[in-house]
Amino acid sequence: MYIVICGAGQVGRHAAEVLVAANHRVTVIDQNAAALRAIQDTLDAATLLGSCTDPGTLLEAGAARADLAVAATSIDEVNLLGASLAKGLGAKSVVARVHHRAFFQSSSFDYALHLGIDRLICPEFVTAHAIARTLRNPGAIAIESFARGRIEIQEFPVAPDSPVIGRPLSTLRLPPRTRLVGISRNHFVFLPRADSEIEPGDVVILLSDKEHFDEALSRFGSKGGPARQRVVIMGGPAMAVWLCRALHSRRFSVRVFEERPERAEELADKLDWVTVINADPIDAGVFADEAIGQVDTFIALTDDDERNILGSAWVKTRGVKQTIVVVQRPQYGHLLEHVGIDRAFSPRITAVGEILNVLERKGLRRLTSLAEGVLDVFRGRVEADSPIVDRPLRDVPEFGTWVVVAVEHGDAVEVPTAETIVRTGDTILAVGPHGTDEQLADLLATRVVRSPALVAPA
Repeated sequence: MYIVICGAGQVGRHAAEVLVAANHRVTVIDQNAAALRAIQDTLDAATLLGSCTDPGTLLEAGAARADLAVAATSIDEVNLLGASLAKGLGAKSVVARVHHRAFFQSSSFDYALHLGIDRLICPEFVTAHAIARTLRNPGAIAIESFARGRIEIQEFPVAPDSPVIGRPLSTLRLPPRTRLVGISRNHFVFLPRADSEIEPGDVVILLSDKEHFDEALSRFGSKGGPARQRVVIMGGPAMAVWLCRALHSRRFSVRVFEERPERAEELADKLDWVTVINADPIDAGVFADEAIGQVDTFIALTDDDERNILGSAWVKTRGVKQTIVVVQRPQYGHLLEHVGIDRAFSPRITAVGEILNVLERKGLRRLTSLAEGVLDVFRGRVEADSPIVDRPLRDVPEFGTWVVVAVEHGDAVEVPTAETIVRTGDTILAVGPHGTDEQLADLLATRVVRSPALVAPA
């Protein structure tokens, strides 16, 4: 495929690296000649000096014949205009990266629809929700950004005193939009049936939408409920706001430390359920006075990678149980494990993953494994020639091998029932036996896509 990338920064360059490695033809546009020279020196990609808001530059870059155009500069308005122009010039699909909530989550105006953009991506939003998912359950299973994080799959042991033990699944009355998709028993994983019963020692794999997940999780937990987690966040960028909103429940006690007085006051107004402190949490005096050494998780979200890494390493040596950092630059990845960082997240890598999702939406991909070599999670687009089109799931016996656990219709997503009807162009999330991707692809009338690897920060 031919791809035009607007912006040679961290996201644009990493996207070019991954796409070139996957044998796509890539042209990168930027107004910074030095950034383009760095790409020329290391990648087999074309470059063009100019602005992606200039139609002439886009035409010269080949946007009119591009399979995909990606606007990934540091300026939201430039990305929105550049992606819209590329679409108008003939690009088959366009993606714009945005940073601000006003563009990404506006309830009063759909920027993507109005500007003809196929997908808006906000790596900071997706990264915040990935961190929250990790905190809600360390056994969370990554399904990338299916439906913008509105669907989650988690694996966890059933509490010994859980009321679900010994009861058939058909009697559990799980919350709406919730499915039990797997049971692990004595190291054997299987797809449950309506008459399956939970036994002591079982590990279950649960899928639900974000709204009902905590309620669903509580059905399998201890009668006393999970202990409240104490979380400290260092830094108050937009990602901190999204993270606090994602953690807004009785299960978390959250404090945000922000050194800029104006930003601290703004955060306190936005997040009235969070304690916002105008101080530096890695100052020795503040650390002691606020008893930060006793918290469960310390999350470093500042814009300074070195500060995030060194601060997290310092608090880990002083008693903090878990440290999580957000890093932008890949050169620090090899350091994290050696200095005691427990988890690292990279918006840059998240952004490229989102771009690949758009590029590969017309195919079937294996997202992850629920049990290595046993059960896999697949995401696939339903094409017009598929025999399942316009039929309720209860009338599709071909799905006997797989369990359809989510259906995405445009921007809407649902955990399906037997009455759900699958349409042409829908994207499904299915769980089934390992190695059955070719058979599932045939059923969807699509092809299997093997994704290029993303380089993780640690």
